[in-house]
Amino acid sequence: MGARRTPWWVYAAGIVVGFAAGALVALFEETHSLGLLGAPWFVSAILVLLGVVVLYLAFQVHKYTTTDPKKRAELKTFEPERAVNTLVMAKALAVAGAILLGWYGGQLVLCLRHAEASYYHGIIVECAIACGAALFDMIIGIVSEWLCMLPPTEGPDHPKIKEARRRQQFAH
Repeated sequence: MGARRTPWWVYAAGIVVGFAAGALVALFEETHSLGLLGAPWFVSAILVLLGVVVLYLAFQVHKYTTTDPKKRAELKTFEPERAVNTLVMAKALAVAGAILLGWYGGQLVLCLRHAEASYYHGIIVECAIACGAALFDMIIGIVSEWLCMLPPTEGPDHPKIKEARRRQQFAH
């Protein structure tokens, strides 16, 4: 069983669910004043740092999987579990980025009505920065997932084999 790419609608659903939850929290904040809105700057910094780490790991997997098998012996040993873990982290980063993008976007949109108040102005800035970090993570997660794809094997589904079989059929 091979891993499949995450469909686009999973990201769209994550954004919608996150937006609804973030908007509900913003509405709840207006009536109860609990201080649940926004995100401190270090949360956004950690999100970006996580994205960079996952991208680095995905580049290592991509480099190993695209290296000629004869030259792989020269590289350090690379465990398959590491590649699988990197793929799982990339998928999780992309989906979490989509949900957080919706979460902070929902808060941002509902707080725009109160932009003139200094409290809400600070939250709008925090949410905008967090939205950027979450969008970065979603994109990095999608790219990292792509980088973790294995090249096709020389089996019956490989494009070269299919083309050779098609030519052989025309020759007969």
